[in-house]
Amino acid sequence: MDRKEFLKKLGFGTLVVPVLMACDTAGDELIDGDGACTVTKSETAGPFPTKSPSTLQFVDIRSDRTGVDLSIEITIQNKNDNCAILQGAIVDIWHCDKDGYYSEYGGTGMQPQDFTSVHFLRGRQVTDSEGKVRFTSIFPGWYQGRATHIHVHIYSATGASLLVTQIAFPEGSTSAVTLVNAATAKGYTKGLTGYTTNATDNVFSDGTTTEMSSVTGSVDAGYALTHTIVVNG
Repeated sequence: MDRKEFLKKLGFGTLVVPVLMACDTAGDELIDGDGACTVTKSETAGPFPTKSPSTLQFVDIRSDRTGVDLSIEITIQNKNDNCAILQGAIVDIWHCDKDGYYSEYGGTGMQPQDFTSVHFLRGRQVTDSEGKVRFTSIFPGWYQGRATHIHVHIYSATGASLLVTQIAFPEGSTSAVTLVNAATAKGYTKGLTGYTTNATDNVFSDGTTTEMSSVTGSVDAGYALTHTIVVNG
């Protein structure tokens, strides 16, 4: 099965109407109509999950990958504790490089380029006293059938799986997605011809309310991504 066929199998047949949301004064916690935070939507881990995440306890996950700098800050909140921050949670992230390739996989129809022996753009951290983890990375590229995204798997302090989800990126003519993919001097040579938007992405097409990140910065100075994920801790 190639990557395109795999993504087709993830398609959603039913359009889900999102519940009306509002942001709190901090700007990053999602509040539902009852005044409680909303659990972040679960998503597929995709065809390229990290094989041995416990061996990749890195803050700087770039390895040899080049591109536009991206700092990542993720806050974990606990729905089961009145949306308080969740300290001690284990957070794994992984994403593709600027050309759309994943480490730990390759040599197949899904990804012909062989990166099976390397582990770039994959990392694990534990949330601090503010419920945060931070990573140093590069801005992800894209590949056919998917919008720009980051995969996340969150575990409890004891290793129990709490949530597998994905982080979406804002789009538009002045968005980081548009500007980075036009940055040929930084090695992003694909542009956006054939790009799959969030609205037509098999994962995000049913809405990104709980998965949309905030991205600030510039191509030259680098970008900073912040995002809050709510789990049933």
